[in-house]
Parts: sequence; C-alpha cells; structure tokens
Amino acid sequence: MADKLRTLQNLEALQARHIGTGHADTTKYEWESNIIRDSYASYIGHPPLLAYMAVGMGESKEKMRVAMIEKMVRGAGNPPETQE
Repeated sequence: MADKLRTLQNLEALQARHIGTGHADTTKYEWESNIIRDSYASYIGHPPLLAYMAVGMGESKEKMRVAMIEKMVRGAGNPPETQE
C-alpha cells in the first residue's frame, strides 16, 4: 500500500512540474497540442535534424524554423466547441 501511495505522489509531482505529461482531466485536444508543440520544439532544438528537414524540403533552415514556430503557436488548431 505504501508503494502505491508513493508512486501516486511521484506521478502527481511529475504532472505538476511538467504540463505535457497530462492528467486524468486532459482532453484529447490538449494532449494533441502538447505532442505537436513538443515535437516541433525538439526539431528546432536539434540543429542537425532541422538542417536535414530543410534540405529535404528545399528550404533554408531559417524558413523551416520560422514555419515550425508558427505551427507550434497554432498547436492542434482551434479548440473543440464545448457544450454547456
């Protein structure tokens, strides 16, 4: 029982520190947006990967970086309509 409680406390601490880890109330839209933003941040943060993608797309690294930042801001598009 103590191990289960400690594991649950560790999970809650992780979720409080890192927003992208999600929780029980995370919506599909929030989860998808976090995945998209994390992916683009990783591509931008690894210059060799960014250069590889830029060569493949026939664009400059800077144009690719700017396009990826714009996609990070957009996330998964418009949030779904809520029914109240």
